[in-house]
Amino acid sequence: MLSLKSINANYLFPLFFVFLMVSCNPSGKQDKKPDSEISSLELIKKRGKLIVVTDFNSVDYFIYKGQPLGFNYELIKNFADYIGVSLEIRTNYNLKNTFRSLQAGECDILAMGLTITKERTGFLQFTTPIMRTKQVLVQRKPEGWEKMPTHKIEHHLIRSTLDLAGKHIVVEANSSYCNRLNSLSQEIGDTIKYLGTAEFLTEDLIQQVAEGRIDYTVSDEHIAMVAQTYYPNIDIATPISFEQNLAWAVKKDSNQLLDTLNNWLRNYKASKQYVFLYAKYFKNSRTKKVVTSKYNSLSGGHISIYDKLLKKESSVIGWDWRLIASLIYSESRFNPNAKSWVGAFGIMQLMPVTANKYGVGIDSSPQAQIVAGIKFLKWLDNYFKKEIPDSIERINFVLASYNVGPGHIEDARALAKKYGKDPNVWFGNVDYFILQKSKPEFYKDPVVKYGYCRGVEPYRYVTEIVNRYNNYKNLIKA
Repeated sequence: MLSLKSINANYLFPLFFVFLMVSCNPSGKQDKKPDSEISSLELIKKRGKLIVVTDFNSVDYFIYKGQPLGFNYELIKNFADYIGVSLEIRTNYNLKNTFRSLQAGECDILAMGLTITKERTGFLQFTTPIMRTKQVLVQRKPEGWEKMPTHKIEHHLIRSTLDLAGKHIVVEANSSYCNRLNSLSQEIGDTIKYLGTAEFLTEDLIQQVAEGRIDYTVSDEHIAMVAQTYYPNIDIATPISFEQNLAWAVKKDSNQLLDTLNNWLRNYKASKQYVFLYAKYFKNSRTKKVVTSKYNSLSGGHISIYDKLLKKESSVIGWDWRLIASLIYSESRFNPNAKSWVGAFGIMQLMPVTANKYGVGIDSSPQAQIVAGIKFLKWLDNYFKKEIPDSIERINFVLASYNVGPGHIEDARALAKKYGKDPNVWFGNVDYFILQKSKPEFYKDPVVKYGYCRGVEPYRYVTEIVNRYNNYKNLIKA
């Protein structure tokens, strides 16, 4: 028997270390992350989708000629691409509900120009500032201002915050403008009568000032500057605050998401891409043309010149006309003269054989091609109807087949079934196998009948159309 003294000290330390570890963890099991410590970024990546709430206005998010655009929209889209997930945009017209939605975990990021305030830091985490701005009074120039000398125009306008005493100002409810006017009332030692309305957004209120329905509102300067390009009779030269930081926001416990977002923002804001993006929305002479176009979701609410026809013909297949509009945008950008290298032509990019089947050709009118394209979509819908009875799920298969043909989609369904996935569900099931059909081990599989397919095209095609359709639903009335 060995005495304690004869045991080498080199053996004692490992034994002691093991004892210490077991003592600290009586169960003997490896520590697991509590649910509260699971990174929101990990959950987003696992979900494969970033859910974002943003503002619907002429700066942040709108539709123009069928394309989703906007400063914050493009910025957050780039971030979603960076972390490798799709983007789901939601709009909420009530700021209080927007904050509640984030705290309830119904969205991941508020990608909107939120003023960083002490009160908000109590329940939100802000990103590094997106930009700086100041709050300005939006007021109307006097009638006939175009022919007046500057000093006469100035005589009719408020230039001192002291002159806001007793004035009636309407602002967006629960906004930082309410807080600022309340503080300003204390600072000037008099009453500023302001109303916070949940019925209208800031841009709506600016329009009401321009049209003479209300006298005053308050806006962030960068939004007011854009609005002034199409409402030249408004004045925005009176600041009511110092410069303030605008940022996005995440939940209080979304630390890893915040760190990743901040690192990305710092790098992106130092890039040429950001300079171009900023100039596109805030220094672009075409702003007025874009905002006042009837093909802007803010002003005209139209997607294309074919909206009326799409609303009528969509009943043939029973789809929302905005979904068909999204498909047409992907096919031709609503260009009736579009041609592809494989021979597809026109607004619906029909192949000659398919077009001939429905009685149209390259010289047919865009309207006739749309009617033919919808009939073809209906044929594809009937093709999958028996095996995929869920009409919503079937849309994805019809879209993919419109792009690459039903044969390749049937092959992907067969592969899904063989490998234990659901052949009647597109996302996360059949879409994976359409991607694999460019690999020999899959397109040479005995269950595959139509061989090689460049699967990335239908994979992206369905995702893009569905995502754009969701944007249309956000911004374009049915």
